[in-house]
Amino acid sequence: MSADPAVTNAELYTVVFENERVRVLRYRDRPGDATSPHGHPDSVMVTLSSFTRRLTSGEQQVELSLEAGQVRWLGAQEHAGRNIGGTETHAIFVELKDGASGVPDAAALGPEL
Repeated sequence: MSADPAVTNAELYTVVFENERVRVLRYRDRPGDATSPHGHPDSVMVTLSSFTRRLTSGEQQVELSLEAGQVRWLGAQEHAGRNIGGTETHAIFVELKDGASGVPDAAALGPEL
């Protein structure tokens, strides 16, 4: 797995809980903020605000708008992101440790339904 977002982007990601099975991250940014390339294992993402972001991984790029209160599966992936909307991004990531592949899925960038 690539770089840990809590290390590469410590001003945006905060570890709020961790045990041997999961790690929970809080993510907050403002319009225009961007992250360095980093990786996530298989995770569940909970959106606490509505936001619009651009995610980039190699040559692949996706723009997504999510509403507050959504819960999405995030398959293992590596990406960089930028807040391209007019609102703050606030989300919680529950990263799985047990049984997580840790291998990025090149076909899926960003959260899935």
